[in-house]
This record gives sequence, C-alpha cells and structure tokens, in this order.
Amino acid sequence: MKNNILKFKLRYIFYTIFIVILILGFIFTHFGGFGTGESVDTNEFSIYAKKMEDFSIPSDKNIIALGEATHGNSEFQKLKLDILKELVENYNVRSFILEGDFGGCENVNRYIQTGNGNLKDIVSSIGFEIYKTEEMMELIEYIRDYNSTHKNNMIRFYGVDMQRLEYNFKFLIEYCEKSSIPSNDVKKLFIDDKLNNNYSNEERIAILENLKEKLNSPYAIQFVNILIQNFELDSIKDLDSASATRDKFMAENLEWVYNMEKSLGHDKIFVSAHNIHVAKWASYDSMGKIISKKFPNEYYVIGTDFYKTKCNLATKKGRTNKVFYSRNPLAKASKLLNFDISWIEFDSIKKSSNLFNSVNNFCYLGSIGDYYSVFNKLVPYSYRIFQPPAQMYDGMILVANATPINNFN
Repeated sequence: MKNNILKFKLRYIFYTIFIVILILGFIFTHFGGFGTGESVDTNEFSIYAKKMEDFSIPSDKNIIALGEATHGNSEFQKLKLDILKELVENYNVRSFILEGDFGGCENVNRYIQTGNGNLKDIVSSIGFEIYKTEEMMELIEYIRDYNSTHKNNMIRFYGVDMQRLEYNFKFLIEYCEKSSIPSNDVKKLFIDDKLNNNYSNEERIAILENLKEKLNSPYAIQFVNILIQNFELDSIKDLDSASATRDKFMAENLEWVYNMEKSLGHDKIFVSAHNIHVAKWASYDSMGKIISKKFPNEYYVIGTDFYKTKCNLATKKGRTNKVFYSRNPLAKASKLLNFDISWIEFDSIKKSSNLFNSVNNFCYLGSIGDYYSVFNKLVPYSYRIFQPPAQMYDGMILVANATPINNFN
C-alpha cells in the first residue's frame, strides 16, 4: 500500500514538473524569453517621440535610407510609400531605390514612365517574393500616377541587387541590337532565357568584359556590371564572404544610382532595404556602412523595429505567419505610450538624459529575414541582434504590432 502511494506521489511530481517545463518552454519560445523585455523611461521617451505626421529629416542629407526590421510585414512596406511621398513633396527626391534586382527594377521603371504592362507581372519582375504584395503595387501605382502629371520631372525606380539575370540580360541585348553592337558571344551565354552551363563563370565574365569596351551607354554598362557581379557572387562558396560581397556590390550600385541622379539634376536619392543592409554601423561592411564612410555628411539612415510582429516568412512548404517579440526597449516604450507607430530622431535627444545613454548602449533589436525554421523559435538570437541603435541609425520608426504581408501568389 505504501509503495503504491509513493509511486503515485512520484508520478504526480513527475507530471507536475513536466507540465511546468512545457509551460515555461511555451512562454520562452513565444516571447523569445520570459517576458517582452525592459522599457526605456517612458516619460523621457514621450518628450522625443513623434507621430509619423511630424516626420522630418535634415535638409542637408542627400542619401536617405529606410531600413526594415523584417521583409514580411505590411507596415514596413507601407512606410516605403509614406516616406517616399514626404521626400518627393518636400525634399525634391525623384528616385526610389529598392533592395531588388537592377534589371527587374528597370522593368518597373519603364512601367511607371509609360503605363504599359500588367501591374502584377511588373511587380513580379523585381525578383523577390516579398515584393509581390498589395503594398508594393500601391507604391508603384503612386509613382506611375505622379509621373503621368509630371512628365518633365518624373520619379525613377532603381534596384541595387544582382542576384537575378533575366532582365539584365534582356535589356543589355536590347541595347546592343538597337545600337548595332555585335553581341552573339553574350547571347550564347543564355539558352531560352536560361544560363548556358557550358561556360564557367570566368568565361562568362571575360565575354562580358570584352563587350563592355564597346558600350557607351551608362545603363548598358551597368547591365554588364550587374551580370558580372552575379557571376562573381556565384563563385563564392563561403556564406559570410558571399554576404559581405553582396553588400559591397549593392554599395557600388547605390553609388552608381547616386551619380546617375546627380547627372539628371537631382542631388537627393531614397533607398530602402533590410535594416542590416542600410545600417551605418555593423559587424561587417554592409552597404550602409560602406556608403556612410564614403559620404559621411550626406548619408542619413532610418531604422525600423517592432514590439510584436506576426511576420510572413518562407518555409520549405510555402509561406507562413509567425509571431516574434523584439525586446527592443524603445519599441516597448512606444507600445506602452499607445503609439501604433512612432518616430524618434536620435540627434534630438539631450546628451544629459538617460535616454541618450540608452540609445547609445547595446540592446536587443528585432531582425528577421525571409526564411523560417523551428530554429528561430528555439534560439531568439536568430531573429534579434544586440547593437546600439544610435550607432546604427540616425533615428528609428517603431511599430507596436506589425501585421503580415499578403503575398498575391
């Protein structure tokens, strides 16, 4: 009898401990820790935080960058349009640059200047699933509508990425044929719009370099440069080296756009990419870090973050929505003060304040790419970074509850 009672007690204790571990495990994986983290002083934060209606930037900044903490949230895509409108209307910006394929974005550029084409097909040509959204279609339609009434002062659409081939090849051949420049060697690199695997990357690059000597159009030369960048990137097998090289190329392409816009009479540009690419301070040479070093007085970067996100992400089986918390103390203060979205510029904060110390010290920030695995839930560092906000950005836009994009595919 006593043995049965002891077994019962032991079983009860075991199940209780098991249930407690399950509950704690659920809490930890849901919040990425036990709770949503600390907040900066809300009284101080309320002095400097603004609503988006009061958004402004210094007038002497020429390269304005907007980051996004995730690729899979509607609010961050909407901010692209909101900031673009402000910059077009009040800062004489006439360009929008995206972390998208250069050639694919040139296809968008032709659409916004002529109106020819199917909008969903145009959006798809950017080259990434994350942009196949209503928000991106709305941004492109805004630019098209604007251009229809500003024929002599149009907004142009550019991309800085080099991970796609199709449109860069298509427009390069188009230029060569219009200019009667022989391009048979380049055409052999592709069969039915697909890469011909009979050539090595080194051979492809040599053929393109030979063609480049015959070109005199900045755009045609840039199409060649993008293709060469693609082949060079493809030759790098180490993931960290490939990531750094991609950012280096994006910085080169952003500088090309900047120079192109200046040649057209516009000394200000607007670029949008993931936070890690636009940040002016990082553990590696990101696009933003490279540009901020080269143009220290001209580069102005706006980071974004969330308190809570329900983020749309790619998986092996399709796309899914997952919940994460950033544990960003600024985002939590914004949430506690009932901001849906707030804007804070770090230079406005008094150096004598505790908030100044907070934004210049290391803290958690949300940072999510475009792929989800169970690893993300088990390891919070996989969707957060630990960095000082004011070293990375000139200011931040903070979203309380970020909702998922709706991919039209």
